[in-house]
Amino acid sequence: MTVTADIMVKEQSSPNGVSSAAAKAVALHEMMAALMLAGPATLALIALFILPVLCVFGIALTDWQFGATSLNFVGSANFRAVFDDPDFRTSIANTFVYVLIVVPATVILGLLVAILVESGESLRSFYRAVHFLPYMAMLAAMAISWEGLLHPTIGLVNHVFAALGLPTANWLRNENTVLASLAVIGIWQNLGFAMVLFLAGLKAIPGDLYDAASVDGADLWLDRLRTVTLPMLGPTTMFVVIVVALDAFRVFDTVQILTQGGPNHASDVLLYTLYREGFNYLRTGYGAAVTIVFLAIVVTLTLVQARIMDRRVHYS
Repeated sequence: MTVTADIMVKEQSSPNGVSSAAAKAVALHEMMAALMLAGPATLALIALFILPVLCVFGIALTDWQFGATSLNFVGSANFRAVFDDPDFRTSIANTFVYVLIVVPATVILGLLVAILVESGESLRSFYRAVHFLPYMAMLAAMAISWEGLLHPTIGLVNHVFAALGLPTANWLRNENTVLASLAVIGIWQNLGFAMVLFLAGLKAIPGDLYDAASVDGADLWLDRLRTVTLPMLGPTTMFVVIVVALDAFRVFDTVQILTQGGPNHASDVLLYTLYREGFNYLRTGYGAAVTIVFLAIVVTLTLVQARIMDRRVHYS
């Protein structure tokens, strides 16, 4: 009788009477199910992101040129050349200036347009579509349209400025105006995307909060915006800032089509420098080093943005 009881105690490893073998089988089944669900995404992440980054980093340590059949290990020589290159430093400065113009303007204008559209009584769908269309349009085609608008002699912008008595300029060929002109195009392109995200955030704000604010004396539109709308849009704002900043750092199309980094490198940005060095000049190792630096800057700034903004965000 005692032996039988000992065997029964050994077979029972849980309060529910499930045997150890059965528990291991269940755990193994759950692990296999988890691997089957996460496996494809994990493999795609490794194949499409991690392995290419490792390959680029390996190329950055060599003197390999595109099409060459041999290469030599040069260590950190490409990275030293990158930071010693004044054109690269110019492209970093231009990229940061571009981002500092595009991101705040896009976020502020996107929020204002979203509030105006949401507060309107009619044609909401029409205004949403009109503002969102630039984000959906092919930027290469839109860049050509902007080239016509900014033309120094026949462009609509200069004609409007002249009619208003404002100074005109050769916007895309002047070192003082080219980067600002590209930034305006970037704002125009991303405005609709920011507006749509803010519209979704505005719809998620409970109306009871505005009623409570009115009871507390926040009757003015500005008071409701400051005490209710902006705090409740914290998560949306953080997402918009990060996404728009990433898109601004990746600016390439308009530079390639409209300015090719000119005049005198005044519109040179990181991605265009990467393209020029790696594909035009076939300095693949140097271009790979630029890629690694670019990736490090973007990842670092994204993490810093998320950490700083997350502390100020109110999650309802």
